[in-house]
Amino acid sequence: MNRSIPSALVVATATALSSPVLAQDAAAPEFRAATIEACKSLKSDAERLACYDAAAERVVPGPAMADAAAANAKQQQESIKEIENANLEPQDRATKAVNDFFTSESGDDAIANAGKGSMLDSRWELAKDSKLGLFNLRAYKPVYLLPVFWTSSVNAAPTSPNPNNTVMTPLNIDALEAKFQLSFKTKLLENVFGDNGDVWMAYTQSSRWQVYNKEESSPFRETNYEPEVMMVFRTNYELFGWTGRMAGVSLAHQSNGRNDPLSRSWNRVIFNAGFDREDWALNIRPWYRLEEDPSDDNNADIEDYVGRGDATLVHTIGNHELSLTGRHSLRTGDRSHGSLQFDWAFPIYNNLRGHLQVFDGYGESMIDYNHKATYVGLGVSLLEWY
Repeated sequence: MNRSIPSALVVATATALSSPVLAQDAAAPEFRAATIEACKSLKSDAERLACYDAAAERVVPGPAMADAAAANAKQQQESIKEIENANLEPQDRATKAVNDFFTSESGDDAIANAGKGSMLDSRWELAKDSKLGLFNLRAYKPVYLLPVFWTSSVNAAPTSPNPNNTVMTPLNIDALEAKFQLSFKTKLLENVFGDNGDVWMAYTQSSRWQVYNKEESSPFRETNYEPEVMMVFRTNYELFGWTGRMAGVSLAHQSNGRNDPLSRSWNRVIFNAGFDREDWALNIRPWYRLEEDPSDDNNADIEDYVGRGDATLVHTIGNHELSLTGRHSLRTGDRSHGSLQFDWAFPIYNNLRGHLQVFDGYGESMIDYNHKATYVGLGVSLLEWY
C-alpha cells in the first residue's frame, strides 16, 4: 500500500471498511487487517490512534458520559439508603451515617470512574480504570528548553533581610541567557483509602544559564530544585459550571543549592483543588510556609513576594496549549506583591512544540524572589501540562 496516503483518507477508509455492512462479508477480516496495516504508516500518535479506533469500531466515552453514569449510580445508591434508613431507629441511623462517612466508595465502578478521560484525569489517573500502577514515570510540570531568555532588569546584587544573604559585590550578569526545566512524577502508593487516594513523588528542576556570558565562562546563574510528596484524591462535584476533579495536599522543599550569600530555600505544605470543563483546567493552590530558625532563614519575607498561593489556568485549542499562572502575597499595602506568567505551546513536529514564555513580577527564580522584572523566553518543549 502506498505509505503516502493522506491521514484523513486512511481514517475515512478505516471507518468505511469497518461498517456493519462490510462486517457481514466473509472478506471483511482481510479488509480490516489491511486497514490496520495502513494505520501503522501514520507518523502522528493522535492520528494513528484515531485510525486504529476507527478500524476496530471502538467508541471512546468522554468524561461527560462517565459523569452521567456516576451521577445515575449515586442517585440509585441514595435511594437505597433512604429505604434502609427509613426502618432504623434515630440512634442506629446516626451510627450508620458515621460508618458510611468513613467507608470508601461502595465499589460501584460507575462512581469510581467519574471524570474518566477528563484533562485532570489524564494527568493524575483519578478514575478507577485510569490507574496505571506504581513507579511509572509520568509528566508533572512542562519540560522545555528556552535558548532565548531575556530580562528587563538584571539582579546583580541579590538581597535578603538576613545580612548573611545579601550580596555586597555586584555580579557580572547578562540580560540574555538560556533557561530549561525538567519535571516528572511517579506514583508510590495507589488506592490508599479503598479505591481512592494516591501518593505521588515529584521532582522539578529549572535552570538559568548564562551561556552567552563568555566573560564569566558561561556559568549557571541559578538552578532551583523542588522535590515534592503528594497525596491526591478523586473528587466529583459541580461549582460555577466547573467540575471539581481532585483535591490534594503536598509537602514541598525548594532551594537553589547555593552557599551564602546566594543561598535561598523554603519548605511548604501545599493544598490543591483541581477543576476542569471541556478543554479547560484550573488548579488553585494555597500554601503554608513551615517556619525556620530566624537566624538561619535565607529569605524570611519570601511569602510577601512569591506569594501565599497560586492559580494556573490551562486551555487547549487543537494542538496549541495556553496557560496563565498567577501568584499573590494576599496582603495589602507594602506587602502586596505577586506575578503573572503566560505560556504558549504551539506544534512544530510530532511531540516537539514551540514554547513562548512571558513572566512579569516577583520571584521568577528563588534568587530573584524579591526582585521585580519582566522575562521573555522562546524555545521548544517536549511535555506540557496536557
